[in-house]
Amino acid sequence: MKKIVIFGGGSGQSQLLKGLKLFPVDVTAIVSTADNGRSTGALRRELNIPAVGDISKVMLSMADVNKDVIKLLNYRFEGETSLENHSIKNLILAALLDIKGDFTHAVPVMCKLFNVKGTILPITEDCVDLIGITTKNEKIFGEAAVTKSKATIKEVCYNKKVKVNPKVLKAIEEADLIILSPGSLFTSLLPHLILPEIKKALDKCDAPIMHVCNLVTQPGETDNFTVSDHLKFINKHLGKRQLTVAIANNAPIDPEMAAKYSTQEQKDQVIYDAENLQKLPIEMIAEPIYTVEDNILRHDSLKTAYLIFSYLMRNEK
Repeated sequence: MKKIVIFGGGSGQSQLLKGLKLFPVDVTAIVSTADNGRSTGALRRELNIPAVGDISKVMLSMADVNKDVIKLLNYRFEGETSLENHSIKNLILAALLDIKGDFTHAVPVMCKLFNVKGTILPITEDCVDLIGITTKNEKIFGEAAVTKSKATIKEVCYNKKVKVNPKVLKAIEEADLIILSPGSLFTSLLPHLILPEIKKALDKCDAPIMHVCNLVTQPGETDNFTVSDHLKFINKHLGKRQLTVAIANNAPIDPEMAAKYSTQEQKDQVIYDAENLQKLPIEMIAEPIYTVEDNILRHDSLKTAYLIFSYLMRNEK
C-alpha cells in the first residue's frame, strides 16, 4: 500500500483527510502543535500541555464512527462556566495526555477508541508557541494572535528550540508522496517548514512533494496572492527539493459566496494564473475542487482525494 505523509494543521488538512481515508492508501498526518486559541489555549495554560486542538480535529476527520459520535466529540460547552468553549474531543485528548504522559502514548489510544484510519503524529511533543514577525519587525506572540493580526506578517519562528518528533522523520523517509495541505501558510505550513530537521528530511527523501492550494487568501498573510504566488512562497521555504506538483481550483467561486468572503472576512478567491504557472517547473493539476458546506467554502474532500490518488497511482502497472 502506498504511503502518504500530509503536513498541516487545522481545517484544510482535515478536509483532505476526510477524502483520503476512503482510498486504499496508508496515510500519516503530521500536525502542528502551536495552536493557543479558544479551548486549546485554555487547556495549555491550565494544564501546561502541548496544543491538542488540531490533533483532535485531524483525528475526527480520520475516524470511522457514526454521526452521533462525531456530534458528541465536536460538542462545545456553552455558558459562563469553567467548561465554556471546551470541546469534548479536546478534553478527552487532554485527559489521555495526563494519563499517558505524552502524545506518543496518548494519541494511539484515542485513535483506537475512534477507529481512526491512518496514523497521526504531532510535529513535536514540546510546549511551543509561534511568533509572527511583521513587515515593521514587530513581534506577535501566539498562533491565535498571528491569525487575528491586521498587520502584514513576513515570517514566523518559535519561542524556543523545537525537538522534532523522530517518528515524523521516519515517516518522511518511507513516504511515496509528501503533501503540504491547504491552510494558513504562516500558521499551518511554516510551523513545519521552518524546522531544519524537516527541511533536511525532505531534501533526503525521494517522494514527490505536492501542495494543495488554498481557495481564498488570508488577510495580512497572502493578500492578492495568486496560485503561482503561493507556490513560489512555499518553494522559498523548502530546501534543495522543491514542489513537484500542485493541485489548484480553476473554477470561479459562486459570486454570492465570493462577495460574502470578501466583505465579511476580507478574503478573496486565489486566482489560477495559468500564464505565470506555465513558467514554473511544477506540474499543475487544475480542476474545479471547491464545495460549500454549511455556508463555508471547502475543498471537495472526495474529488481532491481522488486527484491525489490518481496522481500517486498513475505510473503503476
